[in-house]
Amino acid sequence: MEQWEQWFKEKQIQRTIHALKKNRFEALFVPDAKAAFEEVMKRIPDGVTVGIGGSVTLVQLGLTEALSKRKIQFIWPQQQAKNDEERLDLFRKSFASDIFITSTNAVTESGKLFNVDATGNRVGAMFIGPPKTIVVCGVNKIVKDLDSAEKRVREWTAPQNAKRLGKKTPCVETGICEDCHSPDRICNIYVTLAKKPARTDVVVILVGEHLGI
Repeated sequence: MEQWEQWFKEKQIQRTIHALKKNRFEALFVPDAKAAFEEVMKRIPDGVTVGIGGSVTLVQLGLTEALSKRKIQFIWPQQQAKNDEERLDLFRKSFASDIFITSTNAVTESGKLFNVDATGNRVGAMFIGPPKTIVVCGVNKIVKDLDSAEKRVREWTAPQNAKRLGKKTPCVETGICEDCHSPDRICNIYVTLAKKPARTDVVVILVGEHLGI
């Protein structure tokens, strides 16, 4: 990376961290995936219940594998459930966890978290239920504003996630998001965390690498 590009990225990160703190989120920057892994792991004591949302970022960091070996009650619906009924039960149990860990689809320079979900288990648990949420986000997900956040999800994130999950949606065929009516649609619920939720502490860990989708 050229030095002026590095300078520009650092300024963007500084603006975003400052805005997140102004919006009452705890926010910090770590330089790489290794530091992010260590930061998350040190915030999780033995004996607690930890739920996670579906996240490429957490898998890339090695957190899902590491958490499954910790002395905690680990709830990972996407992997632990054998069928839809069990998955729904685990979704609900995630809401009663002590700590919820996830990523975000986009974070704005004004300090807002923007997410799109299919069922709502991930976005719901981010702001109600678990008393603490840890959000891990690569700097590639920083955008200017909410319009840019939605554009990022529609033009980049949603089609790739639909393909990754094996969904039968128009975007899997075309690579272009549209307002489809497919039963497999994953863009059903749009949620913006504009400020820290009233009853949930949220820490946002920005990572100086490209992570997730």
